Amino acid sequence: SALDVRDRIGYLPEEKGLYKKMKVWSTIAYFATLKGIDKKSAKRKAFELLEKYGLRDFAQSKIESLSKGMAQKVQVLSAVAHEPELVILDEPFSGLDPVNQGVLEELIRDMSANGQTIIFSTHVMQHAERLCDHILLISKGEKIFDGTLAQAKATIPRRVLLNTSDNLEPLKALAGVTDISNADPLIPDSRWIVQISEQANPQDLLKKCFDVGINLNRFEFSEPSLHDVFVQLVGEDAREQQLR
Repeated sequence: SALDVRDRIGYLPEEKGLYKKMKVWSTIAYFATLKGIDKKSAKRKAFELLEKYGLRDFAQSKIESLSKGMAQKVQVLSAVAHEPELVILDEPFSGLDPVNQGVLEELIRDMSANGQTIIFSTHVMQHAERLCDHILLISKGEKIFDGTLAQAKATIPRRVLLNTSDNLEPLKALAGVTDISNADPLIPDSRWIVQISEQANPQDLLKKCFDVGINLNRFEFSEPSLHDVFVQLVGEDAREQQLR
């Protein structure tokens, strides 16, 4: 039935709301009982979660005494205390400092390892890149990508950053080199981006530089990040919004 399905889902809304006069442990236990967990089991689960995720010392504190970040953690634990099969988290990292973001990432990984499915929204690409098996990118209400992280990264070229004042013309003949461009127009003929194909080996590019006598101050290869993918797919509008 619809009620049975409801109890198999955990949901954290973007607009958070907790009962300010309730204690931390009883808040988590209360939400678990709403999902069909008996009171004794709900209390035990509440203390287990508080112990595991660093909130045991706050178990008897009232919600109104907590910082925004602490209250956020309590709300997340309240949403998942009944061990739902499907967890939906709307901007779960909002308001959390880096330490507590790490705690939440640990919780998400634990749930995934337990066989639970987690769907979460975020504006921070690093969280999605570290945690997600499947990614959906949306811009202005439209889907712009739907696939795995590897598929997302494959949408933009692999790049090698070179710092040199030497002529890079010999590199254009190397198999796998698809483009060479100036990385910084304000510093011409110094910083270069060499785009290479998916099959190309960056070490071959480095060897070619040595073979033809190109003096390097820097040679850096890195896979494109999900942030790079998003900016590339969205275009200049995303860059302008980030600068505002």
